[in-house]
Amino acid sequence: MIEVTGLRKTYGDFAAVVDSTFTVEEGEVFGIVGPNGAGKTTTLKVLAGLVDPTAGEVSVAGFASDDPEMRRRLGFLPEESPLYEEMTPRSYLRFFADLYDVPGDVADERIEAALDRLALDHRKRRLGDMSKGMKRKVAIARSLVNDPDVLVYDEPASGLDPVTTNSVLEFTRELRATGKTVVFSAHNLYHVESVCDRVVVMNEGRIVARGSVDGIRERHGEASYHVFTDVEPTATDRLVALREGDASAVTEEVGDRYRTVVPDMAAVEAVREAAEEGGGEVVDIRTHEPSLEDVFLDIVGRPMPGRYTGDGERDESSEAGDERAPSDATPPVSTEGTE
Repeated sequence: MIEVTGLRKTYGDFAAVVDSTFTVEEGEVFGIVGPNGAGKTTTLKVLAGLVDPTAGEVSVAGFASDDPEMRRRLGFLPEESPLYEEMTPRSYLRFFADLYDVPGDVADERIEAALDRLALDHRKRRLGDMSKGMKRKVAIARSLVNDPDVLVYDEPASGLDPVTTNSVLEFTRELRATGKTVVFSAHNLYHVESVCDRVVVMNEGRIVARGSVDGIRERHGEASYHVFTDVEPTATDRLVALREGDASAVTEEVGDRYRTVVPDMAAVEAVREAAEEGGGEVVDIRTHEPSLEDVFLDIVGRPMPGRYTGDGERDESSEAGDERAPSDATPPVSTEGTE
């Protein structure tokens, strides 16, 4: 449904996206995550046909990203989505349906169905008098008026209260169930983890990890074991060696118990032996699986192999951590007609 090969976007000497290659399957929710300045929004705008790539090939629903026909097959939700505040939700959505040449009766049916699914009341209220959450729901409904095959959502739940956020996430799952393809970006990695089938992690313009959330966890994260004992484990030779060799093997008092975090089952046995030597025992063992956020922080915290500049040369200053991608790396792009 989406194929991106060797995507590169530069602004002068600054490379916002470097050699990105990925595919998104039909009916999949695909996440793009990364810190500010990683190239996420630039990538999404290229997919939406709002930014021309400097190099590479991008195909969306069988059309090149600069093909006007592609836009009829796509719905785009930018992170900031100002609305025409004098309009009502119905008049606003009908206006955009007209831009897509959707017949009136079909448009009315789609609009009401979308607003029903998003549980949006007060459909005759002026948009300027609505809350941020209600406006966001109208913007999401706008992305659906042309019945697109592909949806590109940049921070769809940004700044929303928990109830509205859950509603937006559940709606995204419903879109997948109806066969829509969704490309989804969010800073809240729990949101990404809860809705996305696969993700790519971007850092300084490059894709640094990819796959299912579980697969990325397996490759880039490590499970740990939290061993609870009723006495503080004594400093046996085995436990001392473990603590000296693994910074995560620490013990702390938690209520009336002691918790020792260790990396594997052999270390669990060392804690058990140490507790028994102190006259106690193991009362609980819990496995801690790293979250996507844990893995993300580990991945993006690693030194990068050098940022690329616009002329194709590697910028080694970023390797030393002297140069960071600016949070506003993507220059303003007119969204007239996509609002």
